Amino acid sequence: MKRYEGLFVLNTAGKEDSIKDAIDKISNEISSTGGKVETVQKMDKKSFSRVADKKFSSGFYVNIVFENTPAGVNQLRNRFVNNEEVFRVMFTEAPVAKEAAATK
Repeated sequence: MKRYEGLFVLNTAGKEDSIKDAIDKISNEISSTGGKVETVQKMDKKSFSRVADKKFSSGFYVNIVFENTPAGVNQLRNRFVNNEEVFRVMFTEAPVAKEAAATK
């Protein structure tokens, strides 16, 4: 399994109080594909510099570091395309944790 970092931009239009629920659903999706969530970092609500859709002028950013297989990440991409709560998502390979690198 590899470490990945997922940057999620959540659609918070009129639903600012449901951010924790959206993060829980994302974590459950990661777990359902065989992944393991390491850290969740809630960033903040930010306005977009380039507005692609007038309905969405801002979003709540969440960064999640998790372990999964490449096939699991592809499944996640496909699932989040149709998810109304996730406006955008980007997955990248995360660097090795400092603790794990020190033990090698």
